[in-house]
Amino acid sequence: MIESNLSRIKPKLRTEGRISGNFGKSKVKAGSSLSQIGLSSKDVINVTKRSDYIDRMIKLFYDSEDKKMKHFAYTELHRLNVI
Repeated sequence: MIESNLSRIKPKLRTEGRISGNFGKSKVKAGSSLSQIGLSSKDVINVTKRSDYIDRMIKLFYDSEDKKMKHFAYTELHRLNVI
């Protein structure tokens, strides 16, 4: 008779490693972290006027030497239907 060591294998409990249960992803709290968007404790909130923002983007486009900033200003002016 051949002796095997299969009887010596001890089953290992899942007590090590990270806590999972979300299909392999780490467990997280339920709910959205974006639930507080739009809430503010300020009494007065100033929103920039559209015309002021357009003026700032035009100034940025002509005064900036950075290609990324010029591209941003250009796309913003397109998005606002100015150009």
